[in-house]
Amino acid sequence: MSLTQIEYFVAVAEEGHVGRASRRMHVSQPPMSRQIRALEDELGVTLFDRTPRGMVLRDEGRRFLARARRVLEELHEARREARDPAAED
Repeated sequence: MSLTQIEYFVAVAEEGHVGRASRRMHVSQPPMSRQIRALEDELGVTLFDRTPRGMVLRDEGRRFLARARRVLEELHEARREARDPAAED
């Protein structure tokens, strides 16, 4: 599992659509879709229901979204602290 996959997953979950998420992340749709499928394969669960109108989170996806957001927040916090000498404990 990569951070890119987690970032793409969160973007799709928030946008509800691969096209909008790919524009938000500045990537084309096919690589984003492949990364989401690879993440689902690795986790062994289907995170989204695919519909003609977009992507709908399944229960498994909602559970994973909460943790994925925390992972990304922790990463952003770590980056901020690494750049800010006043952030030492």
